[in-house]
Amino acid sequence: MRLPAEQRRIQLLEVAIEIFAERGFHATSMEDIAEAAGVTKPVLYQHFSSKRELFLELLSELGGRLRAALSSSAAQAGSPRRQVEDGLLAYFRWIAEHQGGFQVLFSGDSRYDPDFLREVARVEDEIADNVASLIVVEGFDDERRRILAMGIVGMAERAGRYWVRHSAELDPDALAGQVAELAWNGLRGLGQRAS
Repeated sequence: MRLPAEQRRIQLLEVAIEIFAERGFHATSMEDIAEAAGVTKPVLYQHFSSKRELFLELLSELGGRLRAALSSSAAQAGSPRRQVEDGLLAYFRWIAEHQGGFQVLFSGDSRYDPDFLREVARVEDEIADNVASLIVVEGFDDERRRILAMGIVGMAERAGRYWVRHSAELDPDALAGQVAELAWNGLRGLGQRAS
């Protein structure tokens, strides 16, 4: 069936997520993606001039999806603590529902190429900026809040990577609650030390 160009592009991105998640960037060919999508290589190349371009677009798309899920949940929460909790809940639920996308976004393949790394860093930076705005500790300047926010983002990301890599049977809601408690209690302890 012939799809309109935009629908075909979306379909190709979805197929590419699964193939890249399963095989990684280097072990995946454009032919693999075309075959899995049920199209010819020329059709795939009409949408993406190279595997590299496809992967970069995929990182951008996945980053946008993750940021949208996080901002939507945090926007509905009232207090900073609730925003942190809801943000982590959205984060771990997103991982549970999009394990392939999480692997593509945060796998080793996205860490070894400067362009790929830049795209992933942009996602991490935007998430950390949101978290930093929720850290209210007297005496902490913007830079200190940002560093602490990066620590929280890193903690959640590493927990997610471990979870996906080891196929651990975890409830995303319980994991989110535990990581949120760990982060919040740690921040509360810093606030007491700063006093």
